[in-house]
Amino acid sequence: MPTMTGEPVVAVGPPTDGPGFVAWVRPHLTAMARLAGRLAVGADRDDIVQEALARAWAKRSQYDAERGTPSAWLLAITADQARKAVRRTRGPHLELSEDAGPVSRPDLDARMDVDQAIQSLAARQRLAVDCYYFADLSIAETAAVMGCSEGTVKSTLSDARARLRTLLEVTE
Repeated sequence: MPTMTGEPVVAVGPPTDGPGFVAWVRPHLTAMARLAGRLAVGADRDDIVQEALARAWAKRSQYDAERGTPSAWLLAITADQARKAVRRTRGPHLELSEDAGPVSRPDLDARMDVDQAIQSLAARQRLAVDCYYFADLSIAETAAVMGCSEGTVKSTLSDARARLRTLLEVTE
């Protein structure tokens, strides 16, 4: 895509120096931690984020701005590292996030029901739900993380919502 002067825009990847890379990833750290916490319940989300950052640093030359945003690229790496952490720890454990704050018993019961229902979704549906609803990614960014088309994300989210309605006995 040309600029106003007619010169082509060159896609810029992550900086090759340490401080520049840190500044480049900093805006995405919260989303990375949130996604790691959602995908690898029971594992240390900070360890997952650190592993994802180390992987991103090692693979920084492979980033392609034409294939997705820095956020989508970093979150895809985070999702991969979270899956590896779950395989290492063997088994999801229901755990509320540290930033959940105080909740009353009925709220806690409702949250546990929702968390259990989400954990019972197929892995692909769970990833779509976690990316879109908990990591606040757009459909396009979720598609980049999942490695599929936007239409597939929409369909997967629709199927996940239908399954959650059944699991939670929600009527419209």
